Amino acid sequence: MPRPLPEILRIEWPPGQPAPPAATDATLDRAAEVLRRGGLVAVPTETVYGLAANALDELAVEGIFRAKGRPATNPLIVHVADAEMARSLAADWPQAAEAITRELWPGPVTVVVPREERVPLIVTAGGDTVALRCPGHPLARRLIERAGIPLAAPSGNRSERLSPTTAHHVLAGLGNRIDLILDAGPCERGIESTVVDCTTCPPQILRPGPLSRDDLEKVVGPLARRPEDAASTAALARSPGLQARHYAPATPLEMPADPPGRVAQLLAAGHRVGWLVLVADDRSRELAASRDLVAVPMPVDPAGYARQLFATLHALDQRQLDRIVVDPPPAEEAWQAVRDRLTRAARGPGARP
Repeated sequence: MPRPLPEILRIEWPPGQPAPPAATDATLDRAAEVLRRGGLVAVPTETVYGLAANALDELAVEGIFRAKGRPATNPLIVHVADAEMARSLAADWPQAAEAITRELWPGPVTVVVPREERVPLIVTAGGDTVALRCPGHPLARRLIERAGIPLAAPSGNRSERLSPTTAHHVLAGLGNRIDLILDAGPCERGIESTVVDCTTCPPQILRPGPLSRDDLEKVVGPLARRPEDAASTAALARSPGLQARHYAPATPLEMPADPPGRVAQLLAAGHRVGWLVLVADDRSRELAASRDLVAVPMPVDPAGYARQLFATLHALDQRQLDRIVVDPPPAEEAWQAVRDRLTRAARGPGARP
């Protein structure tokens, strides 16, 4: 008998209230019980929706890998309620981790520290470090507190596909592979956390995210420059999101040097095209008149762009298009996280000459 689709349960915590409504707490208690018995729950965070399981239960974590079709070489981030829980999962607590967790937690930054032996090796891809984050979303933290366990929680999508920023993105991607989905509305940040390796001196960013190099250097001092071989075996075992192809829509995506020219070429060949437009000009406005083009103006600030990126790509994926073309974002440091996601999405089977 086929497994039923998971329930989607709404949770909320109105601003200014000291505690969430009783109905939300009851739902969180139900989700906590699912997690304690080894189930899988999609959880909202301020970055993207995560697929959570008990991080200390090897069989439960195996369920994450099966549901996502995720390779065992891709480590998971463990989500904690506070720094005290994080330190209990670390064999050592570097000075950089102390500074980041003191000043920037809860928030969209993950610290990589030496693994305490009770953290299963499946969580860390067999490595000797563990990635830890205290989410900024208060309902995510409250769920961890109610469950009383740290939660391994990668993005709630099939491996290599678009990260989910709404509960319905999770349902569309994972369907009946999971037990429960908690719906707290769209994610605030829209892309995954910044990952910082605190085991090196100086520390270094492994995966760019919502918190920039400048944000972090104000707290920990100068960071090492991200190495050219950031996708080396060593780096891959320390941080998720470093695979060459990642964050990709089902529709082939490309980021050409001349987007208007490429769009015109694709339209002339009879293709239906989606286009993420960063700066509109006369040429793009002329092309937008085509019935075969869906042109989407994108925010010109990096935070706003990041917030809308995955949601926009999810929407275009539903339009039965032949190709998605993206205007290259600026090469500035503030745009690094967006460029990282788009560069990886453009690689692999969907890429075209």
